[in-house]
Amino acid sequence: MSYAHASRLTTTPDPIVPDPTDPIFAMHLGGKIETALRCEVRDATDLSRAYSPGVAQVCTAIAENLSLADTYTSRASTIAVVSDGTAVLGLGDIGPHAAMPVMEGKAMLFKHFGGLNAVPICLDTTDADQIVETVVALAPTFGGINLEDISAPRCFEIEQRLKDRLDIPVFHDDQHGTAIVTLAGLMNGATVLGRDLASLRIVITGAGAAGVAITKVLQRAGVRDIVVCDRQGIIGSHRGDLPPHKRQLAATTNHRDLSGDISRALRGADVLIGVAGGTVPETAVSRMAEDAMIFALANPDPEVHPDIAARHAAIVATGRSDYPNQINNVLAFPGIFKGALSVGASRITEGMKLAAAEAIAACVPHPTPDRVVPSPFDPAVVASVTRSVARAAQMEGVLRH
Repeated sequence: MSYAHASRLTTTPDPIVPDPTDPIFAMHLGGKIETALRCEVRDATDLSRAYSPGVAQVCTAIAENLSLADTYTSRASTIAVVSDGTAVLGLGDIGPHAAMPVMEGKAMLFKHFGGLNAVPICLDTTDADQIVETVVALAPTFGGINLEDISAPRCFEIEQRLKDRLDIPVFHDDQHGTAIVTLAGLMNGATVLGRDLASLRIVITGAGAAGVAITKVLQRAGVRDIVVCDRQGIIGSHRGDLPPHKRQLAATTNHRDLSGDISRALRGADVLIGVAGGTVPETAVSRMAEDAMIFALANPDPEVHPDIAARHAAIVATGRSDYPNQINNVLAFPGIFKGALSVGASRITEGMKLAAAEAIAACVPHPTPDRVVPSPFDPAVVASVTRSVARAAQMEGVLRH
């Protein structure tokens, strides 16, 4: 096992000394989650039923019929939040220890918004084989696996291998959660502007986990004209420097055979989706079509500052909570897992993802330029996504039992 991250805790030249009066550090003191009991142990009778000898009856029943584990343990309502700490927020490869506050936060959101239990698991290895084998070995404990903050391109391989090995939902939220909420926002944005989603010319800057997933879900939704850019410019058949996941993008996007930088890609474009970080110059943004949409989703610094974006776009979205139209994954993942687990789905399909996006969009019946996605605190969101995802799973026949 690799312990490459461990030294980072002690080698920082000027370590941060937390201010005990800082409300952020105060909220994290001791962690953000804890276990709770669903039954009381008041006396010897309760103890004998909850543990020995009574528990043996339940163990025997499950041994004879494994599906009973979903009924008589917490497995069917518990998610593993798994990370190796290599792509955390905009902080990058900070290691498993430093990733824990984010994974605890994800577990907190699962519970608060979806009523699901979640356990943060930060692995001290970046080896894909070790990650896959570890998660497979842990899988009997969980009803679903939420992969989080694993860098590309390893995240694609890890997710696919786990989906092939396990009969429970596996979902890399950095990919699919972002893609689903982005699609929901674009659906409502197109409605506001009186446009057909499929006809939009869309440019995506960033060919990592989120960029690849957004491209796929947009194509599934009928969008035909997509150009993806990385740090070297437009991805297309003219590029000979591409790893496998970018070669796939080159084969399925940029049908107009554009080449050049982001400025060339944005000329006449209807939509810019930023999932790369860095900065897209205002001169490039100014070349977009009239009544454009800019979804600059890097956190905490969007690729185009919202004030600049508003000069050139009719609809602006970010990943931040202090501006309108926050593309927040919490709109998706609690309801997606809750819906999948409620019907015993073995996986999360493309159809289930589209159903989730449509449900999120429908939670804003009268969208406006400043409201193309609902608030994460709207209780209708999780309920609607849960129902839609469960229905899609049943229609696609991906149920374990």
